[in-house]
Amino acid sequence: MTLKRLVAIAVIFCGASIAWMILGTTLVQRTAESDSSQSQRLTSQWGSAQTQAAPQLSARVAVDTYNKDKKRTERGYEDVVVPIRSSRIDVKLDLKQRRKGLLWYNLYDVHFLAHYHIRNDTSSSRLSLHFPFPSTDGTYTDFTCVIGGRSFTDASALSQNAVTFDLEPGRQTTVEIGYLSRGMESWTYRFGDGVQSVNDFALTMTTNFSAIDFPPQTLLPSGEQLLGQGWRLQWHYGTLVTGNGIGMAVPYPMQPGPLAQRITFWAPVALLFYIFVMLMITTLGKIDLHPVNYFFLASSFFAFHLLFAYLVDRIAIEAAFVICSLVSLFLTVTYLRLVVGWRFAAVESGLAQLVYLILFSYALFNKGWSGLTITIGAILTLFVVMQLTGRIRWGERFAPVQS
Repeated sequence: MTLKRLVAIAVIFCGASIAWMILGTTLVQRTAESDSSQSQRLTSQWGSAQTQAAPQLSARVAVDTYNKDKKRTERGYEDVVVPIRSSRIDVKLDLKQRRKGLLWYNLYDVHFLAHYHIRNDTSSSRLSLHFPFPSTDGTYTDFTCVIGGRSFTDASALSQNAVTFDLEPGRQTTVEIGYLSRGMESWTYRFGDGVQSVNDFALTMTTNFSAIDFPPQTLLPSGEQLLGQGWRLQWHYGTLVTGNGIGMAVPYPMQPGPLAQRITFWAPVALLFYIFVMLMITTLGKIDLHPVNYFFLASSFFAFHLLFAYLVDRIAIEAAFVICSLVSLFLTVTYLRLVVGWRFAAVESGLAQLVYLILFSYALFNKGWSGLTITIGAILTLFVVMQLTGRIRWGERFAPVQS
């Protein structure tokens, strides 16, 4: 091994790294373009993330102004909030994921049914109810609104303005509201704007998926029960003062586009490990591999990522990964058996490619553990190589060849 050969191998490595950066950039662009077009289409069909706010009840009461002789000089009116005394809410989330190209989208059907108990503690017998729908681009079917046994069918008036109904001071009644709808990504229930005081509140959420998560600024459930393939979650409070809400973030499966990007951008590290190990193996075995041979080995690595980038949006991720792994291994083994021989191609080189290309890339499937896994693999590689090459006299190996 001469210094000139090492420089040539380094140039090949740099060239391969540039190719991977270009491929990774194209994957980022393809994913972004696909997401832009598909998100608009799915939003028009399914709606967006939904945030359901609690209904707002108010009464318009008279406010009189008196002079010093206690005679009324002016009468005005103001809206007084009528608090909800108790809430019983049932929410059912039915996950329906869709894959479009390089991305999965989390779609869901939601069945919302709420029973509210109110009491008129004001001096007015005329109350107003405003119930805003979760999103303006959503679709709502089977809508029901029953106040004290009386049905209200004008859903647009209830959502955009308010509906009025009679309730004598000191009397109480119930409000029942329900609908079926569709959304994306998350569903949230809010008690109102800012910090709110809530009394006798209970919400039960049933899901058909087990990988549950909760959006930021939402409360954790007070009760959890595994129900088949999903959960039955409960939030129950006697009294509560909070600015947070209650919600569910619909789980995402492994995303093909971002995974392919991650594997591609990490590819130079995998090739660096592979070349390093191959240099040590060939040095120990006194095997002569020319820089041109390393060029073809780097090309077989690149073939894995190139094929994966354009196959992962067509078939399942796992199937694409297996196919690309087999193709890359086939290229390397069949090539090196001509250069060195079957044993070296299948054993030394094959095992090195299995570890530093296939297993290295597979470690990137789990984003949370990939860094630690790669670090452990690098340390183990360093330990093994140091033990195997500790007695080599590198000065002699890199000595200039005497003519």
